[in-house]
Amino acid sequence: MMIIMKTTATPEEVKHVHERVKALELTPHQISGAERNVIGVVGDGRPVEATAFIRLPGVASVIPISKPYKLASREFYPENTLVPVGENVIGNGKPIIIGGPCAVESREQILESAQSVKDAGAHALRGGAFKPRTSPYSFQGMGEEGLKLLAEARDLTGLPIVTEVTAPELVPLVADYAEVLQIGARNMQNYALLKAVGQTQRTILLKRGMSATISDFLMAAEYILSKGNQNVILCERGIRTFETATRNTTDINAIPVLQAHTHLPVMLDPSHSTGHWEYVSALARSGIAAGADGIIVEVHPDPTQALSDGAQSLKPKRFKTLVKQVNAIAEALKVENISTNPLQ
Repeated sequence: MMIIMKTTATPEEVKHVHERVKALELTPHQISGAERNVIGVVGDGRPVEATAFIRLPGVASVIPISKPYKLASREFYPENTLVPVGENVIGNGKPIIIGGPCAVESREQILESAQSVKDAGAHALRGGAFKPRTSPYSFQGMGEEGLKLLAEARDLTGLPIVTEVTAPELVPLVADYAEVLQIGARNMQNYALLKAVGQTQRTILLKRGMSATISDFLMAAEYILSKGNQNVILCERGIRTFETATRNTTDINAIPVLQAHTHLPVMLDPSHSTGHWEYVSALARSGIAAGADGIIVEVHPDPTQALSDGAQSLKPKRFKTLVKQVNAIAEALKVENISTNPLQ
């Protein structure tokens, strides 16, 4: 539920409400907006009557939250959350573009990739040091050596790093190197991992599971938020359907649907959505037109030699063109005063 405080409520009255919430073994979350002061209340599902709070001094009203995901819901927090990506933020109307190879393969490869991504105008560098793969015989990544190479690429370009963490015990190590920790589709419901990254203050890029519903996706985000980390970015990366022409089926619907139900920023991954580089640019453009807050694209200097996902990787020149197109679409929406928020 949400406890709406009166505009005249004193700090002591707000503190008293917090204490009352905790006395009932619930968790208060303070939300200070431009027009109202709200205390969100989250618990273990036990019914709590509004009368427990409505008569407290300074309380204006109590509103129940109908969604099972409380902290992620727009009912809980109606304004867009701005999440840091290095020195930039995502969710403010300017698209954030992340590019780089699927996996870190060598020093030469990642440094060349990083420089080309920087020159194209992207805001962050992606690259996997730990790679969960369907086959145990596929390239699994360079591990900590890959993280060190990513850090060197950051030193060269100034780009913040986005890289996947695959297990709870690896969270401290990856967090030492990367600004953004990615939770891959296969780990979307790895609850131990979600709790572990929730205990950090790093930005988390959470990818939708290949068979996950929107509700499943937002409940996964709820695990991270419930541990105190509010810096969560949702990433649509395609879902598994009966179609075989592409690697996955891009759920463009998910972008406006998510933005209607959650305050968290939403990105699109057109590389994993399609599995074919020929379709990546078209999907990226459509994602921005649908209101995505950014895109994450696989870029490789020589895709034919890539150890992972070369077939869906763009060459640097094509990526540079895509960045220009994405920015042009975002600017056109701004010029035409078209809101990408489905609630407006």
